[in-house]
Amino acid sequence: MSGFRFSQRLLNWFDHHGRKDLPWQQAANPYRVWVSEIMLQQTQVATVIPYYGRFMQRFPGLESLADADQDDVLYYWSGLGYYSRARNLHKTARLVHDQHAGQFPQTLDEMMALPGIGRSTAGAILSLACGQRQPILDGNVKRVLTRFHAIEGWSGNREVQNELWELAERYTPRKRVADYTQAIMDLGATLCTRSRPYCDACPVQAACVAHAQGRVGEFPYPKPKKNIPVRKSCFLILKNRLGEVLLQKRPPAGIWGGLWSLPECGHDEEIETHCREQYGLEAGHIEVLPDRRHTFTHFHLQIQPLCIAVKAFSDKIMESGEFVWYNSASNEQRGLPAPVRRLLRGVI
Repeated sequence: MSGFRFSQRLLNWFDHHGRKDLPWQQAANPYRVWVSEIMLQQTQVATVIPYYGRFMQRFPGLESLADADQDDVLYYWSGLGYYSRARNLHKTARLVHDQHAGQFPQTLDEMMALPGIGRSTAGAILSLACGQRQPILDGNVKRVLTRFHAIEGWSGNREVQNELWELAERYTPRKRVADYTQAIMDLGATLCTRSRPYCDACPVQAACVAHAQGRVGEFPYPKPKKNIPVRKSCFLILKNRLGEVLLQKRPPAGIWGGLWSLPECGHDEEIETHCREQYGLEAGHIEVLPDRRHTFTHFHLQIQPLCIAVKAFSDKIMESGEFVWYNSASNEQRGLPAPVRRLLRGVI
């Protein structure tokens, strides 16, 4: 099937069945599309929509995001995961504000030079918001093209990825590029789904190689499996007499970077000594709560929560700005990792 016929069939299908009421499609501009594209990385549309609404209400434009504190940005991102996305979002807002006079650059290379924006995300912003002919290759598009051509091999391999980019470039039309970009994403999200695809309703089914071979379920090839290690840590829920819990700010980079979390210690450490030496407080009664597990991309985190009554503490711990006594009933807006937020709901 030629590139023209492929794109025309998708556009005809999109006119009748495509999604046209997503929140970032309303009054679309580079800022709104950019925020949505970053949120949609590794995250489903249904999950993103309520977060996007709250984020846009708080940060309606680039200037409000650039002027915000990182803590505030992370608070409105809490629960979406992959927090480097939020940190890069904030960095990019400030760069665009300071170095580009508040206007997103209009070339692919300049867009890709911004933090957190790769080739596919840059292409999506430029096509959806600026009408430029730029191909994209997100997870949905990869799945459509891989099945349509029955491409063998994991899409993370360079050879496979290069082939997919060549196909994405070939099929991207010169007219109605924004509609086509949305159409091919919609096809992957609504029909050519990961499991139980609706092939009978697909506008390009007649030319799909995987369908003709009866092998749709085999594509795309899964990522080669690796054994995921398990890391263990004790999470200390240190409560003072007012019922407040001690939170510690994570380093700016790495897991949960910049968020407020619970202090941690190793399983083999003596808790009372650790609390005295690290936080300058005296630990009283210790309650061992049931283990929890949280899975990251590269490892499982086995959490042993310990609820500890604080008998006495020194105010010196607050001088660094690294710690805070947190009261969930107050109006404090703290960016908390989802597992920590869930854990605290049960104890405060």
